[in-house]
Amino acid sequence: MKRFLLSACLSVIGTIAASQGSTVYTFDGSFDDATFSVESAIVGQGLVIDYVSHTGEMLARTAADVGSDVELFTAADIFVFCSASLSREVMEADPMNIAYCPYGVFVAERDGEVMIGYRNYPEGEMQKVQSLLDGIVQEALGE
Repeated sequence: MKRFLLSACLSVIGTIAASQGSTVYTFDGSFDDATFSVESAIVGQGLVIDYVSHTGEMLARTAADVGSDVELFTAADIFVFCSASLSREVMEADPMNIAYCPYGVFVAERDGEVMIGYRNYPEGEMQKVQSLLDGIVQEALGE
């Protein structure tokens, strides 16, 4: 029975992981479908994507330059954006919350698994930003 419970817990953790400062969800679909879903969810919130960092391409392109042959991701993009109203709100509460802006949602594929996630924010006012990010990800996941 203990092994069954452990197995069930590990299965849930594989779907939703909140460790080492990030929350990660498994996406049921292709990398391209996930990036489209994330982009649509961000824009659907009335937000403007400032930049898409093609981190996976950069890591692949520079691997040999740094003496590595390890493929970290099949593909990985980070969507960078901000919310003027929410950023103002959290920075009026604490101007040093500027350290967390802009916000980002990543899509990555590794070992055939597509993931969508974001970095976790500290307790307090920044939980409003984390809630926004989770809402975007949930929409992208179709939930």
